[in-house]
Amino acid sequence: MSRPEPLTISFAMQRALRPRLFDDETMRRLAALGDLRTEVIDDLAPPAARRQLHTTDLLITGWGCPVIGPAVLASGRLQAVVHAAGTVKNHLSDEFWASGVAVSSAADANAVPVAEYTVAQILLANKQLDTMRAAYRDERAGADWNGRFPEAGNYQRTVGVVGASRIGRRVLNHLAAFDLELLLHDPYVDDTTARGLGARRVDLDEIFLASDVVTLHAPDLPETRHLVDARRLALMRPNATLVNTARGGLVDTAALTDAVVAGRVRAVLDVTEPEILAPDSPLYEHPGVVLTPHVAGSVGGELRRLGHTAADEVESWVRTGSFRSPVHPETLAIMA
Repeated sequence: MSRPEPLTISFAMQRALRPRLFDDETMRRLAALGDLRTEVIDDLAPPAARRQLHTTDLLITGWGCPVIGPAVLASGRLQAVVHAAGTVKNHLSDEFWASGVAVSSAADANAVPVAEYTVAQILLANKQLDTMRAAYRDERAGADWNGRFPEAGNYQRTVGVVGASRIGRRVLNHLAAFDLELLLHDPYVDDTTARGLGARRVDLDEIFLASDVVTLHAPDLPETRHLVDARRLALMRPNATLVNTARGGLVDTAALTDAVVAGRVRAVLDVTEPEILAPDSPLYEHPGVVLTPHVAGSVGGELRRLGHTAADEVESWVRTGSFRSPVHPETLAIMA
């Protein structure tokens, strides 16, 4: 009796990304699981790329993957997609989900560095190190730092978490180790679940009224667009900090800029709207702002965690016909 043909595995992502995600050892793991094609697809226009996709059983995708739509699915060959990153919304079309092709994502793995970044920034924000550093840099002299920053520090500070997403839950878990009061707002979470996460469930306005730091972990949906507007920014305590590692569209950038320039709030922004602010934005150089270029997620050596996770999912599919971390279409509406 003949053995079945090995699974054909292809990559679709930015060409430079593949070796950063998949080191030699992980490539050997994948090659042992099927017929691994090392040519990376980053554009569906070339006929050779389309032919390769039409004879692919399992597709490993990453940032820069072209949109996978009806033309790719027409052959009926594709069985599964493993995304070596977070959201799959950018490259799987609406029509894709009717095909029955199984999907997995490394979103849980990518949540690890985002949560780490967020917690670090929360602790530093409560310490007011951004403002202290700017003052020390400018004055280059000793000072009564306790007298100038009487509210600095993390002891008995209040942190409000907006969104009990996979990242929001990790943040709460990390923050439980500190002497902080934790608040949570999420319309899909009840009091019991919030308490299990170490937080007290409150409404959204109370998060902004009561917190020293508000950190955003909600999805970018029509109902969450500009969730942080001028009215909610006005609710924040003087010198409170807004942290956004979620999506830029959650925040009204103009309103936040006004609040920061007026000295009413501080901000830690890894994502903004637009993605790259205008060169003359005051947020670049303001001492009350930490602005980073969307790097809270996996960067550098952390990319290999995504590659290892994707390889684990490919192995699970080959061995069992199922994924450990499947993406279900019915949850897309409330996912980042």
